[in-house]
Amino acid sequence: MNDIKTVFGSNIRKFRTSLGLSQAKLAEAVGTATNYLGLIECGKNFPSAEMIERISKALGRDPLELFTLKPIKLKWQKDLLTEIEKFISARIAEEEEETWDQFGKDCETGRDESAKGQILHGN
Repeated sequence: MNDIKTVFGSNIRKFRTSLGLSQAKLAEAVGTATNYLGLIECGKNFPSAEMIERISKALGRDPLELFTLKPIKLKWQKDLLTEIEKFISARIAEEEEETWDQFGKDCETGRDESAKGQILHGN
């Protein structure tokens, strides 16, 4: 079993390095000493709730992400992606329907050859 302090510190290190930040830069950003941040990253010290909030903000992460072994996919992100996918799919369907409606009208008026060329060549 992984100690929560170890997981927390390891995640801070992982997110910090992924941003290209040194311990000194992150420590400065959150208003603490570099050696204290080093002790947190090693799992030897554990910060206050206020410090956890400052660290998560500086890293651009949800505080919960600092405590997990696996990446979290927040529910709102999944819901947002689902809504975007629905919107795009609906818009594509509308455009396809409009194209085929226009093609049908062009066929009825005898402009079917030019309509075929427009559809086939994207004009």
